[in-house]
Amino acid sequence: MTDALVLGIDIGGTGTALGIIDRRGRILVQSTMPTTGHATVYGFIDALAKEAEMLMKQVGRERMAGVGIGAPNANFFTGEIMYAPNLPWDGVIPLARLVKDALRLKVVITNDANAAAIGEMTYGAAIGMKDFVVVTLGTGLGSGFVANGQLIYGHDGFAGELGHVIAVRDGRKCACGRNGCLETYVSATGLVRTAQLWLEDRETETSLRKYEDNIRASVIFKEAEAGDQFAIDIFEYTGKILGQALADVVAITSPQAIIFFGGVSKAGNLLLTPVRRHMEDNLLRIYKNKVELQISALPDADAAILGAGALAW
Repeated sequence: MTDALVLGIDIGGTGTALGIIDRRGRILVQSTMPTTGHATVYGFIDALAKEAEMLMKQVGRERMAGVGIGAPNANFFTGEIMYAPNLPWDGVIPLARLVKDALRLKVVITNDANAAAIGEMTYGAAIGMKDFVVVTLGTGLGSGFVANGQLIYGHDGFAGELGHVIAVRDGRKCACGRNGCLETYVSATGLVRTAQLWLEDRETETSLRKYEDNIRASVIFKEAEAGDQFAIDIFEYTGKILGQALADVVAITSPQAIIFFGGVSKAGNLLLTPVRRHMEDNLLRIYKNKVELQISALPDADAAILGAGALAW
């Protein structure tokens, strides 16, 4: 089928995005729907199927070759979502089978950060690369590792959980149940936790104090961009912890590039400058000045759909 199309689906904690994609990475039609608000996962699947059928009808259902899905804690090998803390369904959900039965199409799934890595390799900044890492910086911290042109899944499908390596021994409590995970320091949530702790512990004058009851990562970025030194120091501290962790990543995988995606990466050089400095300061000599740090080349609004669609191709 030379004009075949695939359906890309990104399932998030609050919203789900769908789009129909051709081989060139063009999104022909797309839509969104709530992830929450359904009594059971079966109610969600019913609503998802209706939304998908509406899109497929617009392009010709007979052209559909398959479905790719990116979702938290999704296992490529088993087709299941397993104990995802940010989704409204508990336990193990046989998502690929449920969607396959509902849409009568071949379905493949992976976790959202792995889908982002496949999207970068197919349509984005990593075209032509065989060894790279994608780090997604949103509410949490996700990652996808590609080596020798292949996404690393590990023996059980869950390899590459950079957000849950221990960055600070006996550090902040993480939702995963452990202490000191990188995600608790380097993510939108981590930025806010740093700001709140510093505001309590320090008497420094900062414009962030007027937001004390409603601090968000976007506010910290805005004030840092405006020159507030306290906010700038938060990005410096965050960049230091991430840079040190990435120096360890480089020692294990020796990537050509590390590509950042997600809301926190929009801080640009406010974050990347200290990340680069602290990573280089902590690299073994054989790796110095060899690893590129890049921001994702995928369009913000379409990246999740493109990654899931690339998985289907």
